[in-house]
Amino acid sequence: MVKINGELFDVDGKSVSEYLKSAGYDMKRIVVERNGDIVPKLQYEETMLTDGDSVEIVSFVGGG
Repeated sequence: MVKINGELFDVDGKSVSEYLKSAGYDMKRIVVERNGDIVPKLQYEETMLTDGDSVEIVSFVGGG
């Protein structure tokens, strides 16, 4: 199980990109942190989620 934003998901073996697409995230407006390290957008396809990972996904929102 992978903890994503505080919730457990069975996504072991999926890439960061696969998870984000399946969850409906806008890739242009987020930052992904995996086990305390920022994942560069160019590495979303090759970065695999593994059992025990802790992931935080932060969405940017505009406003004023």
